[in-house]
Amino acid sequence: MINRPINLTHVVLETPRLILRAFRYEDLDDFFEYASVDGVGEMAGWVHHSDKNVSHKILESFIQTKKTFSIVYKANNKVIGSLGLEKSHFPRTYYPGETVRDIGYVLSKDYWGQGLMSEAVKAVIDYCFNTLKMSHLTVGHFIDNIRSKRVIEKSGFTYAYAHVFTTRMGTKRDTREYILNNPKK
Repeated sequence: MINRPINLTHVVLETPRLILRAFRYEDLDDFFEYASVDGVGEMAGWVHHSDKNVSHKILESFIQTKKTFSIVYKANNKVIGSLGLEKSHFPRTYYPGETVRDIGYVLSKDYWGQGLMSEAVKAVIDYCFNTLKMSHLTVGHFIDNIRSKRVIEKSGFTYAYAHVFTTRMGTKRDTREYILNNPKK
């Protein structure tokens, strides 16, 4: 599959409760606030941030790579999470030669259980399929991340395969991978 080039610098998506936009340097305090909470990053395969310097480096990466949305909660104008369009690592036997990206996301613990991530993912699916005309999206979750599994299932993804994933922390974790085909292709 071809990982379509992404530049979200000037893209703004809006849902009833959220604004998805590129990260800005002034988002650092909000980003650190949720990324420093034990259990948030670990569900996505990274260690929660120990200090603002860690958050600043990652925020800088988000801004430079231009492939990660900040998730802003309209009610308080606070950045409460992120949603990236990463390179998909699905085996090439899944629809070779067609455009794809992998969705990765994280949400502040304070906002879990409100359907906000499902709302954000739905907006990104619509953008990827209807604006970017991508053929497929992929996503995965660690087997113990039931919340992420629910978001994936609500969003219409189909289970594809299981494998063991090595996180940035060097930990091996059982992962389930899913794919969503653009119904218009």
